[in-house]
Formats: sequence, C-alpha cells, structure tokens
Amino acid sequence: MAVERKRFVVTQKGRRTAVLLPLREYQALLEDLEDLATIAERRDEPSEPWEPVKARLEKKWALART
Repeated sequence: MAVERKRFVVTQKGRRTAVLLPLREYQALLEDLEDLATIAERRDEPSEPWEPVKARLEKKWALART
C-alpha cells in the first residue's frame, strides 16, 4: 500500500494556510464529526443499563422466530 502524504498550501513566506487530504480521509473525518455531533446532542438523554435492554431484545427476537 502506498503511503499517502498530506500536502499543504503555503503563502509566499512558507506559512501553511490549508491542507490537501485524500478524499477518503476527508470523508472519514466528516463521519467522525457527525458522530461527535450526535453524541453531543444526546448527552442529556436518559440511559438504560445494558442487561435489561439485552433481555428485552432477546425476548423480542425469540417471539419473532416462532
């Protein structure tokens, strides 16, 4: 696999002003940002312990199989 290098847009003085990323890396970053936004939106929602949820789902799927 080839190593992907980030390329920078620089001013005449060599100051970095922007970065060029491979499209896949950019898309992955956008997905991560969307996930973080969803987490932030749901931070105050009530949560439920895993075991009762698991039992409810197992019961639901057991009934669906019959």
